Amino acid sequence: MHHRLPLLALLLNLLSAALSAHGTRGAAQYASAVGDPGMRRDGLRVAFEAWNFCNEVGKEEAPGMGSPRAADCFDLSSNSTLSHKVTEEVNRLGVGKSFPGLNPDALDDPDKYAVEKELYLGSLCEVPDHPKPWHFWMVMLKNGNYDTTSALCPENGAKSSPFKPGRFPCFGDGCMNQPALYHQPTEILHGGVMRGWFNGTYDLGTSESGSLSYYEVIWQKQVGEGSWVFSHKLRTSKKYPWLMLYLRADATSGFSGGYHYDTRGMLKTPLESPNFKVRLTLDVKQGGGPKSQFYLIDIGSCWKNDGSPCDGDVLTDITRYSEMIINPDTPAWCSPNQLGNCPPYHITPDDRIIYRNDTKNFPYGAYHYYCAPGNAKHLEEPVSLCDPYSNPQAQELVQLLPHPIWAKYGYPTKKGHGWVGDPKTWELDVGGLASRLYFYQDPGTTPARRIWTSMDVGTEIFVSNKDEVAEWTVSDFDVLLTPKERSSDESRMFL
Repeated sequence: MHHRLPLLALLLNLLSAALSAHGTRGAAQYASAVGDPGMRRDGLRVAFEAWNFCNEVGKEEAPGMGSPRAADCFDLSSNSTLSHKVTEEVNRLGVGKSFPGLNPDALDDPDKYAVEKELYLGSLCEVPDHPKPWHFWMVMLKNGNYDTTSALCPENGAKSSPFKPGRFPCFGDGCMNQPALYHQPTEILHGGVMRGWFNGTYDLGTSESGSLSYYEVIWQKQVGEGSWVFSHKLRTSKKYPWLMLYLRADATSGFSGGYHYDTRGMLKTPLESPNFKVRLTLDVKQGGGPKSQFYLIDIGSCWKNDGSPCDGDVLTDITRYSEMIINPDTPAWCSPNQLGNCPPYHITPDDRIIYRNDTKNFPYGAYHYYCAPGNAKHLEEPVSLCDPYSNPQAQELVQLLPHPIWAKYGYPTKKGHGWVGDPKTWELDVGGLASRLYFYQDPGTTPARRIWTSMDVGTEIFVSNKDEVAEWTVSDFDVLLTPKERSSDESRMFL
């Protein structure tokens, strides 16, 4: 039942959103790059996407679920009721069912259909704004199982060949299935609390271990007050030991991190290093065990090895990621004895270069793992190559750990910062740090413009040997642009 609320609450909320759009430190210093600054807008926009190991759908195997894309988008009307933009019939659309704007080539292709469905959901949820409209926060769920005998996932963007099982988890036929998805559309509860959720499981039959994988995202907010609080829960099972769950702010158009097609999202302004920051509140309730690579922030983009922007050619496009892992159980694989797990050099805040063989000065403990793109031609040995199958094109990862060297950027400086029992509101100089991280580029080519098209918070429980549970909340999420970035880049389009 919808309860009528005072119009004053609606007006206060609109005023709060207008103020927060300039950043809480004032309009003279920051403006927001997201459509919903600080998650304070009563009219929520949130969507859901699920993937198999190689960021595709493969098959819509969950009965009655349709394509694994859905949205919960609404406005708070003047009579204090919720006006929803997406029906449950639309959320259940799957291959073979047409909708406005659907490319006929995608009608019976589960991978292409999901892409088109995201664009359609975006059109229903779109909010006009400057410099461009925006769509929704994105809940991303991913299954790490890979049936290596299927050759379903490309290898560094090229068609792959089958190989023997064992390298990746897979219980047999169907291990790459899509999950069941259940949705409670947001409603106004007693006292003016708005609440809704997505949840479900990958275990579509009876689990051999007696437990089921589970994911859940609940969003809740008091009308006219504060931030939306997104509460997440992720549980692995024997059949699904490698699961990922993130809350993402993606580009409103162009290629978000990890994708090779047009996406929809919350970032209405391009983010080019170094002039942007991220503010968010994170409260980790349960960590997910020692294999939980929990990302305080994970940023993604795409450029080619010669520095040119990505154009959708999966053979030459490279996904680039930087990830700060805050689980204190995560070790530094980078060490003086494992130089191949380290970037070739580290760049200090004052732009001093420290090479990885400088054992007295290189901050080995600041890096969990670095891996290079598998199609790079001029790699410096020793080197670790990134997994060639888990993205539609080759990828490069720079995975960071809490360390004093990151203090200048507002990142955690020691193990345990921001972990269970230590909730914090962070202001991270993400753009500044991202401008100084090592990323591979072919010798003699023009340095790439580092334009980041997605960022997320959440965990990747990496092949646990027992059932693990992670729980956390995210609120107050904002991306802040400095005046220099606003004046020069506000009209720039995404890659």
